[in-house]
Amino acid sequence: MITKNAKSKTGKPRSAGLLQSIGPVENLESYVKADWWREIFNANYLRTDGDVVEDKAVTKTEIDLFLSVLSPSTESVILDLFCGQGRHSLELARCGFKNVFGLDRSHYLINRARSINRKEGFNVTFKEGDARKMSFLPDKFDYVLIAGNSFGYFETIKDDIAILREAMRVLKPSGKLLVDITDGCYMKNNFQPRSWEWINKDYFVCRERSLSADGERLISREVISNVRKGVIADQFYAERLYTRESLSDLLKRSGFADIDFHAELSTDSQRKQDLGMMERRIVITSVAMKKWAPVKKRQIVTKTIAIAMGDHRKLDRVKPSGSFDEDDFFTINELKRTLEGLKEYTFIYFNKHDTLINDLSKNTNKFDFVFNLCDEGFNNDATKELHVPSLLEILNIKYTGGTPQCLAYCYDKSLVRGIAKEMGIPIPRAFILNPEDTNFIELQIDFPVIVKPNFGDSSFGINQYSVCNNLEGLESALLHVRRNVGYDKPIIVEEFLEGEDISVGIIGNPPESYLVLPIIKEDYSTLPPDLPKICGYEAKWEPDSPYGKIDSVPANLPEDTERFLVASCIKLFERLECRDYARFDWRLDANGTPRLLEANPNPGWCWDGHLAKMAKFAGLSYAEMLENILRASEERFNKGDKK
Repeated sequence: MITKNAKSKTGKPRSAGLLQSIGPVENLESYVKADWWREIFNANYLRTDGDVVEDKAVTKTEIDLFLSVLSPSTESVILDLFCGQGRHSLELARCGFKNVFGLDRSHYLINRARSINRKEGFNVTFKEGDARKMSFLPDKFDYVLIAGNSFGYFETIKDDIAILREAMRVLKPSGKLLVDITDGCYMKNNFQPRSWEWINKDYFVCRERSLSADGERLISREVISNVRKGVIADQFYAERLYTRESLSDLLKRSGFADIDFHAELSTDSQRKQDLGMMERRIVITSVAMKKWAPVKKRQIVTKTIAIAMGDHRKLDRVKPSGSFDEDDFFTINELKRTLEGLKEYTFIYFNKHDTLINDLSKNTNKFDFVFNLCDEGFNNDATKELHVPSLLEILNIKYTGGTPQCLAYCYDKSLVRGIAKEMGIPIPRAFILNPEDTNFIELQIDFPVIVKPNFGDSSFGINQYSVCNNLEGLESALLHVRRNVGYDKPIIVEEFLEGEDISVGIIGNPPESYLVLPIIKEDYSTLPPDLPKICGYEAKWEPDSPYGKIDSVPANLPEDTERFLVASCIKLFERLECRDYARFDWRLDANGTPRLLEANPNPGWCWDGHLAKMAKFAGLSYAEMLENILRASEERFNKGDKK
């Protein structure tokens, strides 16, 4: 029997991003993180510095000056290093330049640059990456720009030299480097120790500044407040103060010659308030006096990768027919065909589970590592998905994806909910029904609710009837789940959120090297209005059902929501011990607050799956998505993670 609890919990949603200021501090420098630049360049940066970095007239003035100094042709190949949201790159494109590239470490700003690039129909290539180790080939660019005071953020001068040497490497012989940087001598003597200003009618920012102990860096603190929410950011950062002499010396040490100082830049802000490091800047050019890199015949060193997969010979109770069908074999063949195109790898396949242990142990000398695509689980048993990486651990074989512990965590939805709650990440209200809870159940949340197996993946046990609007429907849904997954398994009864159905994908390994793919949502516009908007079993396994027409599209969420989702997913990725790639599913509540549904380590790898759709929106082909996962794993191995 199920009864309705008259005092159901409602609870006010947690505000994403709200925090308390730490109050006054005596030493600003002691609060600056070595890698402060990883977190600070987001929507708040565009707000606080928007009077300069979002002003098209300011950007055009700067580009006009750069062009007058460099006199490039429109065919020149130009790299906008530390491009941010692409303001200089895109202005170059507006001026008719055809071969413009932008690189920046901020995922948020690069995504914004790509979005504007698509919207305005330009062909600028934006890459997310570290300027100290760029992926570009030697001798590629005619010009490299470091504009908008984007130099001197790292803690040591060695890092700045590494950037300049990388710029030297990617420049063509006699190519030019242009640096637009604050006048350190002026700033050291004229910085404002304290200031505050209204950004707009909703936001204001208070700033404190001081010189570092060695007098070489300007330390800044920004406390950003919203008139309704209070403090939303309290952040510290440091920027090196280069003089003409010290920068000239640094360029010479990095191999540059013919160093020229050009006109000063004095920014004209419409707010006419605190300009900080952008107040007075100097423009320097230097020439890459180098020879062409030796032309070497590229030797492709192939690595042999073992692919662990499900066993098509065995039954699989998750699949509608109980076994592999024509669509499954097409998906496998599409994978194999795509992998054949990756010329730096060769692949061998292990999918016979009766002999899997012997096959792997006897052939360890024939492959470099295992690409673990056995998401069906050992013997096609989803409860044994962690058995394959466990076997690889025992055999001391390197492999891609989640560890046994990670897979165990994420297979248990209630455990993930508990971890998320502990981390302050919003989750839907829910309660657990244990196997013994069969006679009397107190309903603790309001209808509508959705009934889910606590254990499992691939939406097994979840269909249109899992969404319940009354007690009769709930009883029927509980019976359906128990018949499908067993009477001895716990069940989650969760509030059904009717907001956007969101997925976030990550390839790589935070915090060092990773790519957050464009966030997608499920488009339910083709679904008949009488059916609940869920991406359940029918959507994934029954293409002829109304749910088979559901498509995934870019989410186009508000900036604050996207920023919160990305930050939360990165934290979850690390806390749950995910590796190389993962997907996180969310749903927005009635107030637009994202609430975590589940975490998916080793998410579906098929050509038409959610991860591949996200990759496509990022401009990555299916082959590039798979290759990125492999490279993320190799990078992890090279850093000392043997598994």
